[in-house]
Amino acid sequence: MKRKRIWKNTAAGLSASMLAGMLLLTPSTLPAHAADAKTGVLPVASNEASLTATKKDATAVTKEFRIVTLGDSITVGYEPKMTTLPYGYVERLQEQGLLHGRTQVDNFGIAGLKTSGLKNFTDAIKEGKTLTSEAIQPSLPDPRAGQIGANTAAIRESIAQANLVAMTIGGNDVSELLGTATMMSDQELQEKVKELLSTYTTNVTTIINDIHEINPSARIVIADQYQPMPEVAGKELYTKLMQASQGFTQTIDGIAAQFTAKGADVKVAHVAKDFVGGEGTMTHMIKNRDFHPNQLGYAAIAEEFAKTIWGDYTKLTAPDAGQPMNIIVSGKMLNTPYKPVIRNGKNFVAIQDIVNAVGAKTVWDNKTSTATITYGDRTVAVKIGANAVKVNGASVAVDTPAFLNKVGKEAKTYVPVAMVAEGLGFDVQYIAKLKTVFVNP
Repeated sequence: MKRKRIWKNTAAGLSASMLAGMLLLTPSTLPAHAADAKTGVLPVASNEASLTATKKDATAVTKEFRIVTLGDSITVGYEPKMTTLPYGYVERLQEQGLLHGRTQVDNFGIAGLKTSGLKNFTDAIKEGKTLTSEAIQPSLPDPRAGQIGANTAAIRESIAQANLVAMTIGGNDVSELLGTATMMSDQELQEKVKELLSTYTTNVTTIINDIHEINPSARIVIADQYQPMPEVAGKELYTKLMQASQGFTQTIDGIAAQFTAKGADVKVAHVAKDFVGGEGTMTHMIKNRDFHPNQLGYAAIAEEFAKTIWGDYTKLTAPDAGQPMNIIVSGKMLNTPYKPVIRNGKNFVAIQDIVNAVGAKTVWDNKTSTATITYGDRTVAVKIGANAVKVNGASVAVDTPAFLNKVGKEAKTYVPVAMVAEGLGFDVQYIAKLKTVFVNP
């Protein structure tokens, strides 16, 4: 059966030795993994090959919503001392997209990136030039930067096909203020912030221009800059840093307004306001002296992006340990008396529930113990206990045959959800962190 990928990586996953080396770096410069996901119990494969190896034909899935994410370590999803794959705002953005339909996310975040580095990167993408890590930005701590820079042609293709380009950038430009603001007079701080805002404006304007030139129809959403230092660090310092943060918000709002006036679809995800008063609980600043968001902070960033993009945000949670996975079909949780069951480590669902959820038709043949499901021009025939199903008449081997499961006084045909959904041509993506499968026609 055809396998669906969950996530698109910019490079192969980091080795254990590389990860160990990363942990010796300071928290503010530590790079993170390229985004990835585990397949869990479903027959889903994550892709860690080159960008061009599995690039889909742009017309193959007309309903697919394509997202490209660019930016710094917040786009990467970094947290200090992390030893597992990231679960940041981008991963959550993917989940929110899947609630609205088929969604593909290509994450090209680079840890340690400043606006000048992202400008160099998008310039090269637009011009079709490859870049070394040093050419993107000197002394980048992200070990994947060179490999990402070598893939600019494929990244340009991703941006050209994207419906949305989301960005977080600027935190590394202003992070120096966290350590120097207290040593500056008000006049000196104002001059420094003015200088930073000027550079930020020039670079971000060029970045957006580059993206818009590659794909004039894509929506571009960029986050403003939250201030991570809690007030307990000193009220005077807190006030100064808040003023600087507000200056960056006003600046990016002004940039977005200028592009909007020219007909470009540029929006700002106002994440900074969500951190006000909660800096100590939403970042790692207090415990690790690190300005990156924690899980609460990443969830807040994802919520702002989702509301800016779709106008809503749905909080998702994993089922309790030992319980079957969640199944979300066309954005709705499958809520049925015929609960999914776990058998031999696999999750099975009542076939009729999937059929009803997507509006397909099914016919049961008592003589052959076969359920035939039809959706559009596709047909899947599932026989109880058989080691193969028929998809449009062709036999496809399966290692988990359907079975009859008694629920109360009824006997229902249970199948692995991917077996039927993919046979009908649906997109099936499993998010291990949430123990949730998303099915979209």
